[in-house]
Amino acid sequence: MNAMRLCLALMALFVAGRPFAEPPRPATPYVVPMNLAPHSPPEQPIPYSHKQHLAMGLSCNLCHVNPDPGDQMTFPATETCMTCHATIAAERPAIQKLAAFAAAGQSVPWARVYKVLPGVTWSHRAHLRAGEKCIACHGDVREFASMSETTGVTAMATCVSCHQSRGVSAACNVCHAWPKS
Repeated sequence: MNAMRLCLALMALFVAGRPFAEPPRPATPYVVPMNLAPHSPPEQPIPYSHKQHLAMGLSCNLCHVNPDPGDQMTFPATETCMTCHATIAAERPAIQKLAAFAAAGQSVPWARVYKVLPGVTWSHRAHLRAGEKCIACHGDVREFASMSETTGVTAMATCVSCHQSRGVSAACNVCHAWPKS
């Protein structure tokens, strides 16, 4: 079975037998489901609490930028962190480690929590331009003492369901680029 037929067969399973030509439904709030199995937070080089930092009113895009081509959001530059931490909590061992990265001109080697799966072409930028908020896919990180993959945002069924709820195409080539035969 070639790749396109396989995709169509899988899509048929995920859309519960509805034809692809179904008229779009009105946009409704879609909540990305939680992961069925717990995911432990990856070990990070420096402890970081979204809960603590967002309680101060910081926004996601202050630390996470979306450079070209727009696929992934970046981790904060050490200089961004040091804007505050040159004086705030500078005596703490974790901040001293952060300062050492900054002094050496190095980025903190953060472990990525959410990973785009192989074969998927995906863009944060397209979703941000469509008005999606970070919380829609990543959960309420304001409540996370440590970041983990709490939502099922990397599952194909989640993506298809979200696209359908918003009347956006769920055709295979929207998220998958097929190799030339």
